[in-house]
Amino acid sequence: MTLLREALGGVGVVLPSLCVDPVTGAGKEPFALVQLGRCNVRTAERLVAALRGEPVEPAPTNDELLERVRRVNRAGRLPR
Repeated sequence: MTLLREALGGVGVVLPSLCVDPVTGAGKEPFALVQLGRCNVRTAERLVAALRGEPVEPAPTNDELLERVRRVNRAGRLPR
C-alpha cells in the first residue's frame, strides 16, 4: 500500500480510504483486494488527469483548507 500511496501522491492524487480489504486480506486468497477508497469528485478528476498523463494541480494542504474554512466562517456564508 505504501508504494501505491506514494505513487499516487507523486502525481498529486490522495485517496483517503486507500487500504487492503480486511476480509480478503485475512482469507486464503493469495492476492487480497485493495480498497481504493471513497473520494470526492475533485479527487476522481485528479486521478483521471494523472492516468491520462495530464498535469495535476497540487492538492491543497491542511493549512490551506483550514484557512478556507476560517474565511467562510468569518463571512458567515459560503462563497458564491
